[in-house]
Amino acid sequence: MDFARPLPAFLVQRYHGWKATTYAENRAWYRRLADEGQRPRAMVISCCDSRVHVTSIFGADQGEFFIHRNIANLVPPYEPDGNQHGTSAAVEYAVTALKVAHLVVLGHSQCGGVQGCLDMCEGRAPALEESSSFVGRWMDILRPGYEAVKEAEDKPRALEKEAVKVSLNNLMTFPFVREAVEGGRLSLHGLWTDIGEGGLSCYDPASDGFVPI
Repeated sequence: MDFARPLPAFLVQRYHGWKATTYAENRAWYRRLADEGQRPRAMVISCCDSRVHVTSIFGADQGEFFIHRNIANLVPPYEPDGNQHGTSAAVEYAVTALKVAHLVVLGHSQCGGVQGCLDMCEGRAPALEESSSFVGRWMDILRPGYEAVKEAEDKPRALEKEAVKVSLNNLMTFPFVREAVEGGRLSLHGLWTDIGEGGLSCYDPASDGFVPI
């Protein structure tokens, strides 16, 4: 495997800085996490976007959140015989093994994946239409959401929030998720954050909209 290279110097420096400060000051906590295992109270499904820093938004420490990230914070529908198992496996582990009490889908502004879906649905992204496009086939999950917002004044923002709703609806197609929700052991939450303004909104089923927190 001669194509692998040493870690860049700036990452090595950052690691040593973390080890000498954050880790050194909390060594007992890290060892406890290692010895006793993880017991996160919540799972968060967020976008891969580097601007969405889940633990910073909620001031979370190690061991608090079970976090899964993918393009556009999407959850596929329950399809045991399908091919999109990465996210489904994470959800299954969080709900059935870790038994998290809360499952949060976190969308965000200026989402490139959502914009790609919008462009694809409106015929402006032929490359994403190719069967070989992993991003395009992943964004097919959001195609039904486009139909719900195609007449919206601000389609990118509307589709970003629709992506959260699509994921919440798809979560309920998983039998073990539905059973946990209906049994009162798990609650689902939909959030959308404005990167530039630092705002956070929560999906409100009563109004079928997102309200500021």
